[in-house]
Amino acid sequence: MKGCSYRSLVIIVAAISVIFSCARQMPPSGGPRDITPPKIVKSVPANGAISFKGKSVVITFDEFIALEKMDEKFMISPPVKKKPDIVLKEKNLYINFHEKLKDSTTYTLYFQDAVRDLNEGNAIHNFQFVFSTGNVLDSLSVTGNIYNSSNLEVPENTQILMYKTLADTAPVKLLPDYISLADINGGFRINNVRQGTYKLYGLQDKNSNKKYDLSDEGFAFMDNPVQITSVKNYLPVVIPKDTIKIKPAKGLIILKKPEEIPLINGEYKLFLFIAPKRNHYLASSGRKTANLLNYTLSLPPDSTGFVFKIPDADNKSYFLEKNTMGDSIAVWLTDSLLYSKQQINTIVGYPYTDSTGITKLKTDTIPLRFVFTKAIKTKEAMTKYTYSTNLSGGILKPAQQIIFSSQTPFRAPDTAKIRIYETTKTGKTIVPYFFIKDSLNSKRYYLKSKFKEGSNYLFIANRASFGDIYGKSADSLGIKFFVREADTYGRLTMPVKNVHCATIIQLLDQQEKVLSERKIKTDSKVEFPLLEKGFYRVRAIFDLNGDGKWTTGDYKIKRQPEPVLYYPGEIEIKIDWEVIIPDAWDLGKMNYKDQKLRTKKQ
Repeated sequence: MKGCSYRSLVIIVAAISVIFSCARQMPPSGGPRDITPPKIVKSVPANGAISFKGKSVVITFDEFIALEKMDEKFMISPPVKKKPDIVLKEKNLYINFHEKLKDSTTYTLYFQDAVRDLNEGNAIHNFQFVFSTGNVLDSLSVTGNIYNSSNLEVPENTQILMYKTLADTAPVKLLPDYISLADINGGFRINNVRQGTYKLYGLQDKNSNKKYDLSDEGFAFMDNPVQITSVKNYLPVVIPKDTIKIKPAKGLIILKKPEEIPLINGEYKLFLFIAPKRNHYLASSGRKTANLLNYTLSLPPDSTGFVFKIPDADNKSYFLEKNTMGDSIAVWLTDSLLYSKQQINTIVGYPYTDSTGITKLKTDTIPLRFVFTKAIKTKEAMTKYTYSTNLSGGILKPAQQIIFSSQTPFRAPDTAKIRIYETTKTGKTIVPYFFIKDSLNSKRYYLKSKFKEGSNYLFIANRASFGDIYGKSADSLGIKFFVREADTYGRLTMPVKNVHCATIIQLLDQQEKVLSERKIKTDSKVEFPLLEKGFYRVRAIFDLNGDGKWTTGDYKIKRQPEPVLYYPGEIEIKIDWEVIIPDAWDLGKMNYKDQKLRTKKQ
């Protein structure tokens, strides 16, 4: 009996194993990956419904979904005062409003690409849901482009705001009547707009209140209102929704999802800028080393200037240096009894703008501390004095200055210990030279001499030739260098026409760093000599106020940023080449940049 029972148990266990192995079938490996985004199977109300009086919207999808960065991506046009609750339950998306919606108003819910399927993350691109609380669904639209004003690149996370209220204070105090978000190419489209006259703005909203109320927010505005009529109704351009099927080898079918074609050239152009600072104040103060005090002003000081004093200290125990703008001040302490103190109380006077907008000289007592560490008495621990020079590369351009820089103020170089030789195969010849101290920077000296192109030189500075005002001296230094011939460089010659105001022509590298610039007022031939081989760009700044630099916009005085223009394409320079642009560059078209020069968006 026991044997029969055991055999029966084995048979039962085996049968159960077979049943579970059949039920637990694994999906076959390989096969096409799901790239189809979720689809709406129903919604309450229907997308495009009219006469909506409810307090919530429910959208049901054909599969489980996930929401990505809804706080950043979800928007309602026109905006509501309190953001609705967004709840996800299985395949249902609930949008619950906290306030009564406006009567006879078309609302657009912008999700961008926030709605995705749960498994693969396939997004519904440019997903919008529209309904109206009235008996008409507004159907007009507005298109345009927005760019950074200084370089015509596409600004990130930029909202497009549109107001029925034409008062200049509207973007500062009111919520917009319509809102959208510029796409990755700078194009924007506001759909479901009612016919009328509006003001159009761009905003990088730092505090997420949809108002231009922070001075460091990016902002753009149009000088004149825009007229929205049925004549200017721009329908979205979309690839046909029929699924495109590609049948590759082995019979696999890959589905390519339809995508909206990005806007390239909308009707209205906006140029984003950061407004200039207006308020004067002391931005920072510090003491990073024992003998150096630093102060930074928010703006270059006006006629009130900058006042500095250390109580009970002789004026000869320190000196001040300012940058060319006057908004960065360095105070070098020269008396060891002074800079050996752990705390120094300073009195500074600086321009300060109060709450009424009046700027006056404000005086503060500012204590600055420096924590001294115990020095370890070893040769390795002792700080060596060093300086740098642009001779280190071993090559100088024709007529290039030799520059010496230090971390601390230089004492005068000891020219008795410094020699420069021109070297040839037959020997070397002493070359005369002299030093010039930088008038604004005590940490910089210039060496002047007449160097011949194509010649080799040897710079020798014996020990203690260079030193600082604190008694430290540098070790000896010897550097060989060569002065390149001018004809081993490239040259760019560019005629420019249609110059209607003071204009700055800038030569840029591929990262748009300014390498050189020329200022012109009439049609001219602009030349850039001594160029290394490589690719260059050229930008024109229309210097409308004639101050010799690019000027940003200012909404308070309704000033647009100064326009810029890029030469189409890049210019290749080769060694011993002079590139002459045969046709004069026409500056008649402002705010243009070749699409190929813009940073590519993914």
